[in-house]
Amino acid sequence: MASEHNDFSIRPATVDDVPLILQFIKDLAEYEKLSDMVVATKALLRETLFGERTVAEVIIGYEGEQPAAFALFFHNFSTFLGRPGIYLEDLFVKPEFRRKGYGKKMLSHLASLTVQRNCGRLEWSVLDWNTPAIDFYKSLGAIPMDEWTTFRLTGNALEELASGLR
Repeated sequence: MASEHNDFSIRPATVDDVPLILQFIKDLAEYEKLSDMVVATKALLRETLFGERTVAEVIIGYEGEQPAAFALFFHNFSTFLGRPGIYLEDLFVKPEFRRKGYGKKMLSHLASLTVQRNCGRLEWSVLDWNTPAIDFYKSLGAIPMDEWTTFRLTGNALEELASGLR
């Protein structure tokens, strides 16, 4: 196993981190071969993450002073549990910082937040082809929800349903 670096710290992002957050998002999209899907801007992230009505939170992991990892998450709710949960939208460790245990430290931090906030679960999605991540998550005790299929409405389909045209 790779040795863990002792100089790794995690802190909540601030509005000053918006350019860094956007770069992490772009790096993740490139890794996932989805770069053409990124339409987020600094202004949009500033508003949604740090504006009047924030909808998500970000933590950044640093090796020394170097930003090495980020995670973006938000609260969801389980009607069956009657409690909120945390949904991890994105977790990304820069390639040069991988195999040092930083992904596990980021998830451990999120698990701690989940427990501290009295949430019932921490969950996320992973692309089917990303077997290194799937194997890593399983090693932590995470269970794939194979019986569930994610559905999504965007663009015209979303607009049409919202306006009653569908």
